[in-house]
Amino acid sequence: WRHAIQQTIWELPAGCLEPAESPLACAQRELEEEAGVVAEQWQSLGQVCSTPGFCNEILHLYVARNLSGGQVNLDDAERLEAHWLPLTKAIEMAKSGEVFDAKTLAVLFRLD
Repeated sequence: WRHAIQQTIWELPAGCLEPAESPLACAQRELEEEAGVVAEQWQSLGQVCSTPGFCNEILHLYVARNLSGGQVNLDDAERLEAHWLPLTKAIEMAKSGEVFDAKTLAVLFRLD
């Protein structure tokens, strides 16, 4: 659920860097907190600038592989549910407009 747009949308796990946290450490933490898994292998997919017209946010994109169980740990304000989809299905959803979150689209584009 995203309050700003008042709807539930499809998104990959993501979050804000903690003080002195590296982008990779943030991605690893968010994957476990939001999806309840940890990964053995991580590959950078580069960076994107989310909205350069009004902020300086840089998003660091990763793909995680060789997943195993971890511990979900959602913040009080987070309302989300993890779903596992084949990559081909996620790409279809992106192409149809069902997925329209920018960071998720960037990751799917770079994986395709």
